[in-house]
Formats: sequence, structure tokens, C-alpha cells
Amino acid sequence: MADARETNARRLRRLTQMDRTRAVDRASRALRDTWSGGRKPDDVVLRVGLIQPAGDTAGRAPLVRLIQSRGIALRFYLLAVFEAHCRLQTEAAWSSNRPLTGLRSWADFIAIDGAYDSRSQTYMPDTKQDRTGSDLRLRQIQSALRTLEDLGPDQALVTVPRAKNGGRRLYGQFSLMKETGRGGHQTPDAYTVPRNHWSVRTVTVPASFFLNGWVQVLHPSEVATWLILRALSQWARGQHAETGVYLYGKTRKEDFGMERDPWEDACQRLRDFDLIRHAHSGDLDSDPDKLGNQVMDFWARQERQRYEPYRWQVTDRGLGQDAVKICMRELTLRQKSLDTAAEHRARKKGEQTGE
Repeated sequence: MADARETNARRLRRLTQMDRTRAVDRASRALRDTWSGGRKPDDVVLRVGLIQPAGDTAGRAPLVRLIQSRGIALRFYLLAVFEAHCRLQTEAAWSSNRPLTGLRSWADFIAIDGAYDSRSQTYMPDTKQDRTGSDLRLRQIQSALRTLEDLGPDQALVTVPRAKNGGRRLYGQFSLMKETGRGGHQTPDAYTVPRNHWSVRTVTVPASFFLNGWVQVLHPSEVATWLILRALSQWARGQHAETGVYLYGKTRKEDFGMERDPWEDACQRLRDFDLIRHAHSGDLDSDPDKLGNQVMDFWARQERQRYEPYRWQVTDRGLGQDAVKICMRELTLRQKSLDTAAEHRARKKGEQTGE
């Protein structure tokens, strides 16, 4: 398994390539065009069934199952939900004639870094057949649709019809399902835009999450962690504003299916990206300097009991910024710190062995 230094370097390399090719900028522009030409929703409303299974439902929620898969399945589902909010009335059933590729297509919404050759450690040109950006994005979407459908007969988040001979999937004719899945009836539970009302358990996601590139650059485990914390902050608004929200290990694992290491790592990255902060009094939209953040983090560590989870507050301040710039800045700083620590360990080991 790759260590933190290798993982961070690989992520930074991919972000640098996407920044060079303006992949995220172009995808965000397509999403902004869809938003501005549609209903211009301030928020995207998600049913909580995506995040947490119902009490009478066995197994894990789709969100956790999706972060365990490779590819862009979670991202694509969220993008499809965003597109539905831009286009459909509340409680309208989902239907779409948007193509998979071409102008104003689903592929326009996806940002990827391209084909990377590990031997030469360079990105391969997209001039060859089946290696163009459009080809690569199409394959990612097809893989995402397979993953979303293969969640199970009842839990599938999309349905994809087959050709008449029952063989190949007709990806371009996929249908979106509700956050809880296709359901167990003969008629699929097709997606409808939910009403944001106290009687319906939902979590709202600001449109800026999609329009400023965050949906493209966050890892699935980070998206899942952020959505869970966001849900907790909206279910317990008073507690969130005063002392922050948290999850004990048993609840985190049994109710949300999140293991400790990916949860804690995701919390730290989300904090670095200014999407969450250690809980403290003060305006959630305030903009403390770096030193102020370090002081607050110090007191958070001092006040936290040994077996007590960190308390977090979700802020929307970072969402208004360019996701690529923020992530590249913070991951570059982290890479320097990891490199320095690795050099220190190597030097110490050399001193101990006399080399």
C-alpha cells in the first residue's frame, strides 16, 4: 500500500495536469452554463438514504459502498442529481435526452487528468485513437454507470437497458434512480427532485460545490465525510453552531459505514481545504488567518479528551473559492512537509546504522 507521501504526490501530479489542461475549469464552465440556463438552484437537495440506510434496511448506504469502488461513480451520480435540479421542477420524475459525449453532454461535466505512463512518468498525448480526452471520459462514465447499476437489484442507483439480444448495455439510455436505489418493486423507483422540507430527511449541498470544481477534485472518501458532517450540522443546528458535531467510532462505523483511517484522513484534508474547522465560537463565515487557525487547532487538541472524537463545524467559506487552486496550494505544502519528514527519518536511520 502506498504511504501518505506517495499518495499525496500522485494526487498533486493529477491536479497539476488538470490545471495545465484546464480540465476542471472547462467542466465547471459546462456546469455553470447548465445552471445559469436552467432553474439556478441555490442548493442541491439529497435524500438522506444516500448517506445513511433506513432503520429497517439491512446493509450499508450507497454512499459508503461507492467510496469503496474505483472510478467516478459517486461523482457522476452527484452530477446527475445536480443536472436534474437545474432542469426539473420539484417532485418531477427524471428523464433526459442529454448525450454521453459531444457538445452539452455528460462527458462535458467530467474532469480527468488523462492517460499516464508510469514507466516514463509522463502523460501520453491524446492524439492516438481511444486515447483522446473525450474517449477517456466516455469510458469513465460507462464504468461509473456499471458501478451504479451493479450495486444490486434493489440498491442500484441507475438502470441501463440492454440491446434487444440482451447483451450490451445501452449506456446513453440510462435512467437515474432515487438515492435509496431502484427498490424492490417491478417498477423502478425513478429519481425525483426532493422537496426540502422538515418532514423529509434531506441534506442540502450548495451549488458552489459543483460550480467551483469541488465535486471534481475531492476524493470520494472526502465527499462522503463532508456530506455526513454536513448532514449532522443540519440535523443539530444549535449544537453545530455552539460546540460542533462529532461521531463516536461505533456510530461512525455502524450507522455510516466509515472506517477510522479514511474518516480521520478525510477530516484533515477537508480542514486543510477550509471546508470544515475544529469547533470554536465565532462566525462560521469568518476568515481567520493561518496563525489563527493554528492557535484554534492547538486548543482543540488540548481540550479534547483522549478517547473523545474531534468536534467539527462545517463552513461554506471554502466552497466559494477555486477548488483546484486551494487543493494544489495545500497539497504542495503537505508534500514539502512529508518530504522533510522522510528525509529526517532517513538521516536518523543512517545515524543509527552508521551509514
